[in-house]
Amino acid sequence: MINATTTLKPETVEKLRRISTATLCTQLFKRGFRNVGLAFTTRNIPAREDLDQISGFENPEHPQRKGIESVPLGHVLVIDCRGEKRVASGGQILTTRLMVRGAAGLVSDGPVRDSGTIAEMDFPVYCAGGSAPLNLIHHHAIDLYVPIGCGGVAVYPGDVIVGDKEGVVVIPYHLADEVASDAAEQ
Repeated sequence: MINATTTLKPETVEKLRRISTATLCTQLFKRGFRNVGLAFTTRNIPAREDLDQISGFENPEHPQRKGIESVPLGHVLVIDCRGEKRVASGGQILTTRLMVRGAAGLVSDGPVRDSGTIAEMDFPVYCAGGSAPLNLIHHHAIDLYVPIGCGGVAVYPGDVIVGDKEGVVVIPYHLADEVASDAAEQ
């Protein structure tokens, strides 16, 4: 069973780092996976004014705060923003905290605040651009480490996320070794 302590073989990680997302997409297509897109592991629902106040972030159990503090070393925090582009899914503070904690990156189908500063950081962030308003206006973080649907792609906890300048690919964990080997040969 895959859980938050699951890791990939070091040789699989190295192979995947050297392979373009285009090649990985081809390998997934050959296996019948035709949906490749952005991946996310924090699920948001529409905000509700009585629940979503800035003071909520003071609570260590707030799902967004808990998610940032729970991302294991080398994992990618993926955020489902339901395609909402009017507000940010995070900003420089969230991104810096992930980087300091040793996360491998951030992926969101929503924009981020402080996008210019984040772009200059030595930390991979894949998002839908920039937006100044904070997430609480339209998002209520509700679940962590649950299967989600984003960008038309089913994403399960533990799926392998690979990003480059062309985009982001989600590889089911059980196929990671096979896809990496075949893609390296392609």
